[in-house]
Amino acid sequence: MPHTLIRINPLIRRCPSRFHPAPHRGFQRNACPLNQRPPLAFVFDIDGVLLQGSNVLPAAKRALWMLDGHNPFEMKIPYILLTNGGGVSEVERCKKLSRQLEVPIDPNQYIQAHTILKTFSHKYSDKAVLVLGGELDAVRNVAQSYGFKNAYTTIDVLAWNRSVWPFHAITEAESEIANRVDFSRTRISAIFVFHDPRNWALDVQVLCDVIQSDGVIGGPYLSSEERLKEPVEVVFCNPDLLWRSDFERPRLGQGAFKEAFQAVYKAVTGSPYPYVQYGKPTMATYNFAETVLTERLKEVYGVAGTFSNIYMVGDNPQSDIAGANAAGWSSILVRTGVFDPQQGPPSHHPTHVANDVEAAVKWAIDRELARGV
Repeated sequence: MPHTLIRINPLIRRCPSRFHPAPHRGFQRNACPLNQRPPLAFVFDIDGVLLQGSNVLPAAKRALWMLDGHNPFEMKIPYILLTNGGGVSEVERCKKLSRQLEVPIDPNQYIQAHTILKTFSHKYSDKAVLVLGGELDAVRNVAQSYGFKNAYTTIDVLAWNRSVWPFHAITEAESEIANRVDFSRTRISAIFVFHDPRNWALDVQVLCDVIQSDGVIGGPYLSSEERLKEPVEVVFCNPDLLWRSDFERPRLGQGAFKEAFQAVYKAVTGSPYPYVQYGKPTMATYNFAETVLTERLKEVYGVAGTFSNIYMVGDNPQSDIAGANAAGWSSILVRTGVFDPQQGPPSHHPTHVANDVEAAVKWAIDRELARGV
């Protein structure tokens, strides 16, 4: 890994000069005194910042190398990953990211769109819930790992009664993972859209059925007033209309599915359905991320505390930048993802615009050095 040149002010080094960059990966550096810690921390989006589809952006590895102590502070700079993606467990995703980025990514420094659901799974631990998105029963497995003991999918519903949506023939793989439940006798208390649904038509139909019949699929439809007495809670984990993949142009995301559902539901009932929204740029997600980042500081340096500045590095002005600005963080918009400067200025103005994540990290470190922290 080549050394990266950053302007260094020797008067404000945070650690004694005995610390040196590692000559090779795995070199153990002496810990800094407990009362010394870096003045900044980073929160990185993944798609469009560290990765493009399945491909690692070269600047990503160089940026993370700097944060591992190869910087003017000669300290490990804490960071976490905050993504609106999901669909698999945090442990599984971190294993893959660690291989791709060639640095260890701990589940404790990784937040995906639905990670926040861990904080209130106790509310529905013994109740039946519907979980949407992802492939086969992947999100069911994630939900169960969070503590949702009775999590069902729309494939379970279709396996129970094929006439719920006769336009989809269940595949052999879907049949093997389906849970056989009588949904005419099982009340669904809440619906969680964990990840991007794969069959919008089936999922919209089942959502409408569950909500209108007070959770009992196939039951009589209730009036709007009756439904509000004990409403089925609907939670979306990712508001992104668009996301960046290997394709030349951005793709529709979970936010687009939400719009499609609400349009159909309003056309059928006359009004949209109330819902809870998590994911970037919601304040709930950014507050949760700040708590996780504070815990990361304690893991790395053994002390509790806050940071003088948190830098969000993202590619989406409407999620990454909007959320960071609202949270009072510094925001850096990179040009390697959704944002296209040829389409005009960003909808939410960042603190800084950088070509890529490496340039973003350099700029933030340089900025803190200039402040004389």
